[in-house]
Amino acid sequence: MNILYLLIGFSILLALIFLAAFFWASKTGQNDDTYTPAVRILFDDELPDQKEEIKSDEDHT
Repeated sequence: MNILYLLIGFSILLALIFLAAFFWASKTGQNDDTYTPAVRILFDDELPDQKEEIKSDEDHT
């Protein structure tokens, strides 16, 4: 029976830790932008060759 009290105590402590982590994440803005990650996959990344060409074009001007 004593182990049951210990397990209940640990589960309440773990729940409070997760609750504190949730409030911390909300306060620091971790979940503010929910739209951009969903559409980020739709945009193509620049290839490394294209980046070098852009840099070389900027150097000449």
